[in-house]
Amino acid sequence: MSKPLVAIVGRPNVGKSTLINGLAQRRVSIVEDIPGVTRDRIYCDVKWLDREFTLIDTGGIEFKDERDQISSGIRQQAELAIDEADVILFVVDARTGMTADDETIAGLLRRTGKPVVLCVNKVDSENQEMDVYEFYSLGLGDPVGISAVNRLGFGELLDRITEGFPARTEESSEDIIRTAIVGRPNVGKSTLINSLLGYQRSLVADEMGTTRDAVDSVWKFKGKTFVLVDTAGMRKKSKIDEPVEKYSVIRSIRAIDNCDVAIFILDAEDMLTEQDKKIIGYIHEAGKGLILFVNKWDTIEKGNTTNVEFEKEIRKGLPFASYAPVLFGSALTKQRIHRLGDMIYAVAEQASLRVPTAVLNDLLEDAKMVNPPPAHSGRVAKIYYMTQVGIRPPTFVMFVNDANLIHFSYVRFMENRLREAFSFEGTPIRIVIRSKKDGGDD
Repeated sequence: MSKPLVAIVGRPNVGKSTLINGLAQRRVSIVEDIPGVTRDRIYCDVKWLDREFTLIDTGGIEFKDERDQISSGIRQQAELAIDEADVILFVVDARTGMTADDETIAGLLRRTGKPVVLCVNKVDSENQEMDVYEFYSLGLGDPVGISAVNRLGFGELLDRITEGFPARTEESSEDIIRTAIVGRPNVGKSTLINSLLGYQRSLVADEMGTTRDAVDSVWKFKGKTFVLVDTAGMRKKSKIDEPVEKYSVIRSIRAIDNCDVAIFILDAEDMLTEQDKKIIGYIHEAGKGLILFVNKWDTIEKGNTTNVEFEKEIRKGLPFASYAPVLFGSALTKQRIHRLGDMIYAVAEQASLRVPTAVLNDLLEDAKMVNPPPAHSGRVAKIYYMTQVGIRPPTFVMFVNDANLIHFSYVRFMENRLREAFSFEGTPIRIVIRSKKDGGDD
């Protein structure tokens, strides 16, 4: 069943982010006393009684100098959210009263023809009743007075929101692959998403750090559904000064934790940096599928073996992620990005691959013949059997007489044998060693 979309719009500093956190009953949006802090559309699911809906938070709308690239971009993002929404939640501020920008936004919302719920925030006491009446003149129906900070008036507000929902319709279920687009600032993450979607979904500007939140986009490709998550660029801790950026990094980490596949973007002009290695290391440790996309490939002077040399250098710097496929292309010119859909799907399939226990143990017997288990201090390791216990990532348990006798090099040998037999391209593998008492001689 498709969830209705509710766009929350308004001027800066009217409390939209605080409201969305209250409605979602968890911290979703960044809350800081800095105008323009929510720059992209943030999606989260909310449940009220028997209805579920997706709330879209947007940046504060301001009508000032059109040459201000960020302010203009925020307005465009809010307009896209309004276009997507089934219901619009317009938030105004009881303390500051009605402003010219409120009247301009109200005019835009009336012209959409969509249900609009007028929410007057910061009504913290009954004495402020007159402050609510002022907003009747916006022509958007009865305003609902609430206090987002104190979570007052939420019941009436949620009733009004759900009243405007379209009739429920059933739709066929489908597998969705969550894909996080990750990398350092300014490597082209938002540009890649916009190019894949075919329209400007994420805010793109020359200013570094434009994307501050993890932003979701639904992408349909060859009958498959992907959720692309554009994340904030992650810099070294020593270079993160703004509190807002610290929250952004946390959201990016959570986006990795919640994804099925991560596309890590490398800048062809900078190649592999120490920060890249750390982020890719986190993706590996989180057990997520991984694709390496070398962006800005169109800006590099190339010879017959340039891509081979580049890939060799990448592999050398990332020995722990040798399983990750590498694609050279350009998000801006769309060079080779059409391959990403198939690559994401293939990696997700590999991460979900299950190998029957009988097949695993045939492989194990062959491996023991090629490379017998090690001995230590006169004791010989015995490997009894292996079984798969999980997917995403594929996780195997190998039962032995004494786990202390199995060196990490033998675990790596077994991983290589598994990859030779079953590929597992794009996904890490976990091999857990367990001691099994058999009562026999060691």
